Amino acid sequence: MGAIENRYEFIFLFDCENGNPNGDPDAANAPRIDPQDMRGLVSDVALKRRIRNFVQLAYENQMPNAIFVEHATNLNRPIARAHEETEGGIGAGEKGAGKKKVDLARKWMCANFYDVRAFGAVMSTGPNAGQVRGPVQFTFARSVDPILPLDLSITRMAVAEDVRGAKNLADYVASNISGRTTETRKRTSGKRSWAALRHTGCLR
Repeated sequence: MGAIENRYEFIFLFDCENGNPNGDPDAANAPRIDPQDMRGLVSDVALKRRIRNFVQLAYENQMPNAIFVEHATNLNRPIARAHEETEGGIGAGEKGAGKKKVDLARKWMCANFYDVRAFGAVMSTGPNAGQVRGPVQFTFARSVDPILPLDLSITRMAVAEDVRGAKNLADYVASNISGRTTETRKRTSGKRSWAALRHTGCLR
């Protein structure tokens, strides 16, 4: 496949029913919504993560379609490997990578990581492999219809009570928890957030 020379715009459609496609960390992880029209929102970062996850599974995270921004990993490791694979790494006495080493490391990262080629990356941390501006950019996704985030309570018809002095099963049985625990105390409740959503987003 040759390099993309023209600009293209297309729509990325996906479904989410009775779920939370993108929780807002500033709102207790509730679904993101536009307060003006109550339509659901999904950030561009969340959309890129879905594509990264698909590519990672489809290509088993193997180069040249490996994923640079993985979950809970140190980004400096592949950058350091890029320097080792090109110019033998950065010596202990060197303050940093020179321009030539940075250029070579950046080209190696682009050649081996799908998300660097597609979305770009800031790789100036640690060993430094420069920056790449990716050709594929996302906007926020918006749901086709308004949504209604709900908190649904659930109950459990059991109790986990600490019995004073109990050391084995016989002690718990002898305490006769069921006989002295009220029905209300047996019920423990929790909440789950969900929203019935049908989202659409577009690439810019």
